[in-house]
Amino acid sequence: MQITVTIPPDQLDQQGEQELARILGCDAAALPGVLGRHAEAALSEYLSMYRGQKVLKRGSDMLEYRLYLLISIALAGRIPDEQFVSALFQTTSAESRRLIRSVLSKYQYQLQEALRATMAAAMTNLAYDREGGVYTMVLNNTNIVDELNKLLAAADGTLTPVTRRRGSVSTYDIRPSSYEQLCKLLGLPPQTDHLGNG
Repeated sequence: MQITVTIPPDQLDQQGEQELARILGCDAAALPGVLGRHAEAALSEYLSMYRGQKVLKRGSDMLEYRLYLLISIALAGRIPDEQFVSALFQTTSAESRRLIRSVLSKYQYQLQEALRATMAAAMTNLAYDREGGVYTMVLNNTNIVDELNKLLAAADGTLTPVTRRRGSVSTYDIRPSSYEQLCKLLGLPPQTDHLGNG
């Protein structure tokens, strides 16, 4: 079923469009497509409620389901970071972190592929620090770091966890052995920058 929605100019003027584009992380030209995916997620929530498939009473359950739908539909399976969730839900960083963690737990089977894809994307954005003998990763999503560490713990409890670099807000260090194991678990070809480095 094709549904077209028009947003009246008095609800969203040019300044509002620019603000929304900034919040959603896109340019103004892409805004209609991005908002269309968000509208699809919202409509899915209503349809589930109308048909009695997902009748939620608690506010926290509603927020979790809403974020699950946004991840699945609007974000095409990308797990967002705390800043993005805070911008959409008007929550603090700590509240957003808890909300993401709850969604990853409650919808773990439905979001399994999305989580793996997000972890894999994070693992392809590394640099090797020869002086420290570690791979470094800049990541603003502590939940993804936690999930990487869960993978490591399940595979080999003797491996060093992904750890926040001292004095840094969102830079993490990964020892080569842990890096290789994570690449193996996520099906990624490992870099070989660490080979032959002591």
